Amino acid sequence: ADAVSVPRLGCGSMGGMLALPPGQGPHQVGCTDVMVGHTRQGLFLRLFYPCLPRAGAVQPLWIPRSEYCGGLADVTLGCRWCSALLSIAIGSCKVPVSWNGPFKPCSSGYPLIIFSHGLGAFRTLYSSLCTELASQGFVVAALEHRDHSAATTYFCTAEAGTEEWIPFQQVPQGQKEFYFRNKQVHQRAQECVQALRLFRGIAGGRSIPNVLHQNWDLSVLKDSLDLTKVAVMGHSFGGVTAVLALVKEPSFRCAVALDAWMFPLENLLYPEVPKPVLFINTEKFQTLESVAKMKRLSSRNSQTRIVTVLGTVHEDQTDFAFLPGKLFSRVFGTRGTLEPHKALAITSRAALAFLQRHLKLEQEFGQWDELLEGVGDSVVPDVPFGRSHL
Repeated sequence: ADAVSVPRLGCGSMGGMLALPPGQGPHQVGCTDVMVGHTRQGLFLRLFYPCLPRAGAVQPLWIPRSEYCGGLADVTLGCRWCSALLSIAIGSCKVPVSWNGPFKPCSSGYPLIIFSHGLGAFRTLYSSLCTELASQGFVVAALEHRDHSAATTYFCTAEAGTEEWIPFQQVPQGQKEFYFRNKQVHQRAQECVQALRLFRGIAGGRSIPNVLHQNWDLSVLKDSLDLTKVAVMGHSFGGVTAVLALVKEPSFRCAVALDAWMFPLENLLYPEVPKPVLFINTEKFQTLESVAKMKRLSSRNSQTRIVTVLGTVHEDQTDFAFLPGKLFSRVFGTRGTLEPHKALAITSRAALAFLQRHLKLEQEFGQWDELLEGVGDSVVPDVPFGRSHL
């Protein structure tokens, strides 16, 4: 894994408080938000996709609305009043993609990735990774889960302009954490399955109204998706969500689990995981128990891989890795020693090599196959130590 040099982008009026890297692949990247249905049983996701160049393209905000700063302040800092400070620090940061940019058609069909966020996150906090994957020729649907595990989220009721917010919820007092989280992980995995069904409907020519009335028509995807090549991916709580989604939906060909938090999955489901999983762990997060659960899966499927990226912490697999040092340390504590652009490159290349192998893609991602075996300065086969925190 060679060093990666990426130009740093300015960020709104903050002059570089957060500089997310643009995609390194051959495609420019567009993005839009999709909300389907007027109840909490509907879906909410941010779509990243290959797009056509457009003059005067607008970049979307990284934190889509101020309510998300409040949710983040609650979850990461434990104080709602910090939301104004967070808003000042990161509220004007942009994602280097084209908002509602014109979709780039593909007659052979793009492969699809359904992405699941971690505990206390939401749909935009993995924009750097989703942008990279879209630039390499994937359509990526980053879900915003409605199981009370997002920092906050909302749905629009059928009454015009009425929003109902779904706050983050701690484990209720007196309830065992496993049972609370297990129920959530089943809802999350079901939402991943529901997202795949949504794209099946679009590919089948169904008209899907977007509640958010974006100036972007979902029907443009109709003939440009290859739904025989679908993977599920996620970080932390989203990582174990991706593993469970393989059990619930046979059409998912494989899963990529970033620093998966294996705790919420019941033991009797491990033998039921039918497809290969790539576990990409950070050095400082995993526990012996969690890695043992991953090894149970690898003992049943010879294609499952467990690798650890040295010099990384749990947050290095999110956009927070690109926050400047002082702000990062204040919110999350110690940061990793591996440069964030390099960490992103290793994670995305390992994922691409694995996806090429199991989705049978035409691209040249096999050049990074050695990462799957833990070969390289920064990547090793599983490192069974760490500490438990989310």
